[in-house]
Amino acid sequence: MKFSSGIFFSFVLGLISFVISSLGMYLLLNDPDKEPEVLLVSFSIGGIVFVVSYFALQIYTKRKFKKIYRSIGIVYEKNGDIFGKDAQLEIENWLNKKTTEIQKLKSTEAYRREFFGNLAHELKTPVFSVEGYILTLLEGGLEDESINRKFLNKAAKGIDRITNVIADMDTITKIESGNLKLNLKRISLFELIKNILSELEDLAENHEIKVTLEKPSVAEIFVTADKLRLEQVVTNLVSNSIYYGKKGGESVISAKEIAKGKILVKVTDNGLGIAKEHLPRLFERFYRVEKSRDRNLGGSGIGLAIVKHIVEAHNQKISVESNLDKGTTFSFTLDKA
Repeated sequence: MKFSSGIFFSFVLGLISFVISSLGMYLLLNDPDKEPEVLLVSFSIGGIVFVVSYFALQIYTKRKFKKIYRSIGIVYEKNGDIFGKDAQLEIENWLNKKTTEIQKLKSTEAYRREFFGNLAHELKTPVFSVEGYILTLLEGGLEDESINRKFLNKAAKGIDRITNVIADMDTITKIESGNLKLNLKRISLFELIKNILSELEDLAENHEIKVTLEKPSVAEIFVTADKLRLEQVVTNLVSNSIYYGKKGGESVISAKEIAKGKILVKVTDNGLGIAKEHLPRLFERFYRVEKSRDRNLGGSGIGLAIVKHIVEAHNQKISVESNLDKGTTFSFTLDKA
């Protein structure tokens, strides 16, 4: 039996009972020849008081502790000493758990505030621009042929941007909730990349960026993936390499087998680069490295978050390496078909 405050308290009660009963019986009998009998009876009374008080205290405190534990979410299942280390460890573990939960809730609350603030900012910019163009047209600009079509086109672009933000939000919500099902098929990777580069050719020319597919060591690589989602991943990464590239720079896409059954795809540019402190948060929704610059490019702000979710939905990994003014490399893996 462990020595604890419960044993000590019961021992004190037993000792007091022993002393009182001894003194009482001695005074009552006042017979020196009866001292052994007095001591035996007093010791018995003290022992009985010790045992009864100890177990009574255990039962009482266990009942009280169980009520307290239930109120704070702990089920006490120990049969040991209620005053011992078991109870103390249970409470300490509970306190540590609740402290961690509180810290997580605070972090989640901070992220929620930041997220909704960023979302409102993302929508506010195009909404205000569309509102301004339409009000100008309603106040007389509609009859002015020199500006009516121009302003209508700008308003349409603002609406397209709002639509893109909502569509991307819908996509990432489906992915996170598990409602987006992947249609996995055998896909020609090089053919998919070449088609995307062909679609982005005008964008690359406008930004004076040379985009190429690195000469592969094999004629073709086939992967198992959802074609539509994989196109979304590659398009987003290549578009970013164009947007944040330097005039006269280049963006190179490469793909090779790095292990049996694993394909590594890289998108590398020699553009503006990203500071080290931004890399850990780069795949967060609406996280901006340079907010004013990024919004001028017209992105939804959650493209990289979608890319990360799509890659992870394929049970693959994505990473980023970057240096300021030297360029950025995004890498992700795929399963070879």
